[in-house]
Amino acid sequence: MRNTLTLLALVAALTAPLAAEGGSDTKGKFFFKKTCKACHTPGSAAKEITPLSKTQAQWKAYFAAGKHKKGAEKLDTVVKPEQVKDVQTFLTNHASDSPQPETCGG
Repeated sequence: MRNTLTLLALVAALTAPLAAEGGSDTKGKFFFKKTCKACHTPGSAAKEITPLSKTQAQWKAYFAAGKHKKGAEKLDTVVKPEQVKDVQTFLTNHASDSPQPETCGG
């Protein structure tokens, strides 16, 4: 019983930062691949972007600014406003300095 409680406490502590973001990691990956990867791939006009492109703090600052194309347009003109939090959660959770870095795959 004691081991079970310890395990539950450990799982809760590890997942709390992920839940605190308020978005869905799974949905965020889907929206990122669907919306962002259309332009941000190797050899495209836009620079390649993956979750590993920034640290967690850099992704949070990027979304706090809400700008795209180096500030030329608002982020929610590219990503639907209701999807922004999900994309932010995915990118932050898998940033270069996160416990689970990820490239996003094809």
